Amino acid sequence: MASVSEDVVTYLARRARWRPLEIAFWVFAFATIWLFPGKYLIMKDTAILALFALSLDLILGYAGIISLGQAAFFGLAGYFAGLVAKYGFIDEPVVALLCAGIVAAALGFVTSFLVLRGSDLTRLMVTLGVSLMLGELANRYSNITGGADGLQGVDIAPVLGWFRFDLYGRTGYIYSLVVLFVCFLLARRVVYSPFGLSLRALKGNALRAAAVGIPVKRRLVAIYTLSAAVAGIAGALLTQTTQFVSIDVLSFSRSAELLLIVVLGGTGSLYGAMLGAIVFMAVHHVLSDLNPQYWQFWMGWALIAVVLFARDGLMGLLRRLAKRLPESLR
Repeated sequence: MASVSEDVVTYLARRARWRPLEIAFWVFAFATIWLFPGKYLIMKDTAILALFALSLDLILGYAGIISLGQAAFFGLAGYFAGLVAKYGFIDEPVVALLCAGIVAAALGFVTSFLVLRGSDLTRLMVTLGVSLMLGELANRYSNITGGADGLQGVDIAPVLGWFRFDLYGRTGYIYSLVVLFVCFLLARRVVYSPFGLSLRALKGNALRAAAVGIPVKRRLVAIYTLSAAVAGIAGALLTQTTQFVSIDVLSFSRSAELLLIVVLGGTGSLYGAMLGAIVFMAVHHVLSDLNPQYWQFWMGWALIAVVLFARDGLMGLLRRLAKRLPESLR
């Protein structure tokens, strides 16, 4: 048993080690602060979308929970961050960001028991229902949320008291990138831990996982709550960097778009979720410049091409290409 335990520890350590391509990815990500000074706004939106996609991949790619309700956590935390800033309850953006994540996690914990009671179709309906209900509540109480006009008068204080948000988006991008990196480190630690391995086991066969002693429901509740917290942080980040929030953050289209992004990048890979967000934003930006009215038509063709020629998403395609590289560079 001792040798088996040592083998497991060695295996986990080998899987969790940082590879050269990973390091290069993050070095380039932070280098974009100086490489593309005129693209701060779109890069900021991309970083937030990547964090949002990361939250969905935690439950879809690793636990097999399909959801159309991530916008519920995204929007709730976004409104929370906007309201506490508008009325001066929490002045420090970082503290407000953490509190918004906790609020979203609380909603995720409460609704997780509903999500776990059915099959994939039931989960889709329940998660979508939660998101639609919050959207209607936000529209009903427009005196608080601002309704379709959005929440006005949101004034975000400087980050840590030093870094004020500017019109060019530089502070917002650096802030979003740092938050994305910190959340990625947390997610990476989770998926490469024994807890993450147990999630993969129950995704493959929940009955067999339960038979070997894995507490399936507790694992699913935990990862769903964590996913809600990450989605909430992304929503609060959007509110803080734009100093605006409207009921659009709770819309069905936002959740559906997010699901497409994760499938585009490849499920079951944290980098796949982020890659999907990067490619989606880049293609959206290029196509909307070329044809503002019909860019979604060409985006649809791009998604069809991915499904036909890269069934594991873009990350799966990159993995196959990476196998041709020397072992030391992977």
